[in-house]
Amino acid sequence: MVRRIAVLGRIATAAFFVALALWAASPAGGTPALPGQGADPPAAASLVDVIRLNGVIAPATGRYVVRGIRDAERDRADALLIEMDTPGGLLKSMDDITRAMINTEMPTVVYVYPSGSRAASAGVFITYAATIAAMAPTTHLGAAHPVTAGGGSPGGEDKTLMTKITNDSVAGIRGLAIRRGRNAAWAEKAVRESVSITETEALALHVIDLVADSPRDLLAKIDGRAVQTPSGTRRLHTRNARMVEIPMDLTEQFLALLSDPNVGFILMTMAIYGIIFELSNPGSVFPGVIGGLALILALASFAVLEVNVAGLLLIGFSLILFIADIKVPSHGILTAGGIVSFVIGSLLLTERQAPFLRISLALIFSMAALTGGFFAFAVGAGLRAQGRKVQTGREGLVGAVGVARTQLGPEGTVFVQGEIWSAESLDGVIPAGARVRVARIQGLRLQVKREEASAS
Repeated sequence: MVRRIAVLGRIATAAFFVALALWAASPAGGTPALPGQGADPPAAASLVDVIRLNGVIAPATGRYVVRGIRDAERDRADALLIEMDTPGGLLKSMDDITRAMINTEMPTVVYVYPSGSRAASAGVFITYAATIAAMAPTTHLGAAHPVTAGGGSPGGEDKTLMTKITNDSVAGIRGLAIRRGRNAAWAEKAVRESVSITETEALALHVIDLVADSPRDLLAKIDGRAVQTPSGTRRLHTRNARMVEIPMDLTEQFLALLSDPNVGFILMTMAIYGIIFELSNPGSVFPGVIGGLALILALASFAVLEVNVAGLLLIGFSLILFIADIKVPSHGILTAGGIVSFVIGSLLLTERQAPFLRISLALIFSMAALTGGFFAFAVGAGLRAQGRKVQTGREGLVGAVGVARTQLGPEGTVFVQGEIWSAESLDGVIPAGARVRVARIQGLRLQVKREEASAS
């Protein structure tokens, strides 16, 4: 009996220690959960959506940011991180972006990244509109003076218009600065005087909120920060957050491609070639279809860029001259005029835009040289064809060499250019099998001479 009690005691002791070990290893680390009173689940990892703005601020960019804000709200993300590297862009697209950023409940974090990047012109406004603004080391921002609507002479109505646009931009960026509690005086200076600063200067002047080495470092530094949204104060939980990139969709990528002035210019050149090929070879269909599509896309691209209408008209006039040169022999004069009109129109097309929105000079002159070379070859081939001896038809038979099928005394038949013809000898009797040369044609009868005689 005593032995059984001792065994039972050891079993109970072992069971006790096993239960104690299981209790210590449980997630709750305490009393087991009762039915209907489950232990608190582990906190879910926070989410930060990420979009990347690289290049010119254009309609595609505006659509991308607005969609990114909407997707972040739908995902219930803690914040939307906007990594930015831009030389600036269009005022309308910039306004669409800043308006969406200041009216959303989603905290937006603009980060000028990676090192070597910049936030110039429209990028300054977007930085000021952000809930939190940050920069990576060796980055800069500034030079926000509006230039996209400029052009023309420095005086008169153009100067008045630029003054209005500048004052409007100053009021806009000061409003953003006050809304986000940033340096409004420097913001005005960036617009009026186009000043630029580095990330350390921006932090010292309270233009941005912090400098971070990487996106992960940035999220760690802003963790726990209280930010203001239209509905009130919100605290960020971004440390170790799951970062999910929101890429551009196909429509936005296509619009971004059309926003490149060089792409629009290439499409316009393709349209010119396609139309010329179709008119010079009616019924080809394919060149005409390609040219028509390229023309529509080029016009859509130029509508986005707000190009100079005079430049567009000059390019259209060059097309007329090129087509006329095909129909009217001008010995290259119309082609030369078309190339001059094409170059001047191309230079004027985007001359009112900022430097990063202008067509590349190298591309303009390359296309002009290619067009000039093409028409020089086409016109030269036409001139050579006009000077070449006729090879077909009645005129092509004169001078052709054949063989007498029958004796020509003086009439008979000859074999010339794969056909049998009635012939008449101009050299007396010509025996069958002798070589003859066609001297002239009279009706459907060839007048021939003996080849040896004509050769001598």
